[in-house]
Amino acid sequence: MRKINRRIFVLGGLGAVGAVAVPMKSALAAAPYPFKLGVASGEPAPDSVVLWTRLAPSPLNADGQGGMANADVTVEWQVSANERFSTLVASGSVAARFADAHSVHVIAGGLAPDADYFYRFRAQGHVSPVGRTRTAPATGSFGRDLVMAFASCAHYESGYYTAYRRLAEDNPGLVLHLGDYLYEDATSAGSVREHAGAEIVSLADYRRRYAQYKSDPDLQAAHAAAPWLLVPDDHEVENNYAGTVRENNTPSLTAAQWTARRTAAYRAYYENLPLRPSSAPVGNSISLYRRIRWGQLATFHMLDTRQFRDDQACGDGRKVCADADLPSRSLTGAAQEAWLLDGLAQHYGTWDIMGQQVFFARQLDAAGAASMDSWDGYRASRSRVQQGWTQRAVRNPVVLTGDVHQAWANNLKADYANPASATIGTELVCTSISSGGNGSADTAIPNGSVNPHIRFFSNRRGYVRTTIGRTQLRADFRAVASVTEHGAPVSTVGSFVIADGQPGLQSV
Repeated sequence: MRKINRRIFVLGGLGAVGAVAVPMKSALAAAPYPFKLGVASGEPAPDSVVLWTRLAPSPLNADGQGGMANADVTVEWQVSANERFSTLVASGSVAARFADAHSVHVIAGGLAPDADYFYRFRAQGHVSPVGRTRTAPATGSFGRDLVMAFASCAHYESGYYTAYRRLAEDNPGLVLHLGDYLYEDATSAGSVREHAGAEIVSLADYRRRYAQYKSDPDLQAAHAAAPWLLVPDDHEVENNYAGTVRENNTPSLTAAQWTARRTAAYRAYYENLPLRPSSAPVGNSISLYRRIRWGQLATFHMLDTRQFRDDQACGDGRKVCADADLPSRSLTGAAQEAWLLDGLAQHYGTWDIMGQQVFFARQLDAAGAASMDSWDGYRASRSRVQQGWTQRAVRNPVVLTGDVHQAWANNLKADYANPASATIGTELVCTSISSGGNGSADTAIPNGSVNPHIRFFSNRRGYVRTTIGRTQLRADFRAVASVTEHGAPVSTVGSFVIADGQPGLQSV
């Protein structure tokens, strides 16, 4: 595995990176340093990638504008095949608009497939940190084996982002983030570190909260290490919302105010992450389910399980609930379900990887109750998806999941009530980056006797590192022992492989 050049991760100052910034136009640095939120890339295609940054010299200003004046600013950008930027393969300039909180989304095109690149920005006489990105393989090729890491749930107040730092040090070629990138709740005195301000509701609130999170150097390191594919879960808006339905009326909002809050949340999500312009919000909705092909090796089907779902059955929570079986209920909505099954039928790559938010396999407790916020609350919806990929002879369906702050690995069964039924897919669940605090060393599978298809459990914080090859997909569950103190080492607490054409987990 290649070693990471430390310069990529020395962030926050012109002196650190600007020393190698000779090719960019010189200008007197009269304005304060504007790249305090770092840089990011995402949405890799064989010939292009999205480059992102946002100008914010004072990230925590309450107006959400990051200390920028009410004026648009020109931002130059460069892409090079080497980190010295001795030869540019793409460059240009873009307007960072006050109306967009001075965020920019650049489509860097004309790139070679399955190639590594470096990128940077310049604005107001300052040069940004350098990020590394890569493109996807060409449609008709497998390309290199792909080291892909996935993570979720990074509650700022619950702990430090050491897991993001360790993820970056694993040198992935791609990062998937499965939601709860930030949390909406108010500051809580006595936490490891504290949110700025009250529960976020307005566009200014969301912009400032993103700025606070993105000021974290470990998160910046993870973004600078590789391109990301992201989908939100609930906390990017508010806890456990379902479509247009709130969990409760706290804080109290009128229907119009709730719509405005959702609209603001989606807008800030787009502004602060490396998404393609096709995902820019329109009105009060945002287009986020999408398919990213990684040559013939893999296809990533990124799902949105919040925006189109029916309300949780039986009032949410863990329940024994017959309504969860109603065929009319859907977690994805009919259009997204049809889109997913159509994409799975295309057999684009060896591995069909569904990046999504909530626990997919059946997970009952001893009383037979299950979480109504997960696919257990939408059992007919899950059956349609599973039967759909079986009917379409999908060779290697793999579901990736976040949300639950614990690591799990599950065999997906044709009939969960019959442990002897066929294993028809595999689910890998990442723990949280920090949500839930330190966790524990417990590895006993909860209610294992009623969930024999569950093969692994860990209650530590961390992420999952996968190595995706032509004959197998290996998953290493990576964990840190502490997030309440910064800088813990990482270790692998479980490893499995999934062999090509053989759904299910094999211990390593």
